[in-house]
Amino acid sequence: MRILKDLFHIFYPKLCVVCDEHLLENENVVCTLCRHDLPLTNFNDYKNNKVTQTFYGAIAIDKGYALLFYRKEGSTLKLIHELKYKDNEEIGVFFGNWLGEILKQNSKFKDVDCIIPVPLHPKKLRERGYNQVTKFGKRLSFYLNIPLVENELIRISSTKTQTFKSRFERFRNLDTKFSLSNPSQFNNKHILLIDDVITTGATLKACAKEFQKSENCKISVLTMAYTE
Repeated sequence: MRILKDLFHIFYPKLCVVCDEHLLENENVVCTLCRHDLPLTNFNDYKNNKVTQTFYGAIAIDKGYALLFYRKEGSTLKLIHELKYKDNEEIGVFFGNWLGEILKQNSKFKDVDCIIPVPLHPKKLRERGYNQVTKFGKRLSFYLNIPLVENELIRISSTKTQTFKSRFERFRNLDTKFSLSNPSQFNNKHILLIDDVITTGATLKACAKEFQKSENCKISVLTMAYTE
């Protein structure tokens, strides 16, 4: 079996997503050198950082965190692009394992009741074949021992359909991109919204506003990256 495995790696080598060099046997997705060069945010204050500041004046966020900075060029952009558009869901597993280890050790989200992934519109999900944050969420669920709750938060409008609306209609419909099927299910709960990247925060704000329909629902946010 060892010989067959070695032959497989010769003809189908695992490559680092960032630098395209061969991965060693104990490496996964990103080589050790590239991993050390990834732009970590090092947000040590989970209550007051660039993630939570994104929501000031709009949504009360209990805690927020992002692992990496996302820039117009660089390794984070390549990782997220491969995850979203190149069917490389192992990148979601990679981020989930990394963040899961961090959060398990510091216990910052130990009081969270459930993890909620930002959903794709059904049409986009059919086209892509997967939600890029699903495996990310499953690994977080494993490490934190917190259930991943899918299909309760539903996306009811897609980006493409929005482009055919007038400016006024797009503005009016900003808060109706998502729908929560049973708000009372999250009464007195602490939910952790997860996504791949925060840019303007508009998507996560729209999601969070749905959970404001629940009574005494506390909201935190966790992403793979934050746009610098």
